[in-house]
Amino acid sequence: MARGGESMTEPNEDILSVAARWLEEGRHCALATVVETWGSSPRPIGSQLLVDEASNMVGSVSGGCIEGAVVHEAKEAMISGEGKLLEYGVTDEQAWEVGLACGGKIQVYVEPIG
Repeated sequence: MARGGESMTEPNEDILSVAARWLEEGRHCALATVVETWGSSPRPIGSQLLVDEASNMVGSVSGGCIEGAVVHEAKEAMISGEGKLLEYGVTDEQAWEVGLACGGKIQVYVEPIG
């Protein structure tokens, strides 16, 4: 859950403003950014997800389908201090097997901030 009753989406603030506030509060944070997409992808290039060490988050890079994996990688980035390029996807053949109309991939760069 979010700290102090804040919402997970905080619609009145942009992600970088939230990041600045969280850093001022002494939280460790990581920022995930969609840097490339191909085919069917849930969020466009430039979409961002901010995560803190307690798994509070603001924004989205996938609309849910890979968010858990990205949060895990964001927490790892906070520990290691290193950024990482992540790639998730499904081939057209795999997509048809699971009943999706088309395949796609998404690349997300995760980096610690602060």
